[in-house]
Amino acid sequence: MEAVGRLPPPEQQKFMKTLEEMQMKDSLTMYNNLVDRCFTSCVSSFRSKTLDKYETSCVEHCASRYVKMTQRVGLRFAEHQAMQQKRAADAAAAGN
Repeated sequence: MEAVGRLPPPEQQKFMKTLEEMQMKDSLTMYNNLVDRCFTSCVSSFRSKTLDKYETSCVEHCASRYVKMTQRVGLRFAEHQAMQQKRAADAAAAGN
């Protein structure tokens, strides 16, 4: 993100708008995947308008696990990125 600060203001705005759109798309994709996975796994009949106790509990646990897993993957990805940046910075420093 440091390089964004060096862009001209109109390019910064364009970049930030694109970034926001990508983040929104990713959020909606994650939500849709969560709904699809949990609904498919937990809802087995359509005999009433509402979910029964088992289905409700299953959906809640499924959603909780999915969100925790997504957060953990995001954290691991951020750690990996930080490690890669550190290695690149160390390599650049060693080359100077």
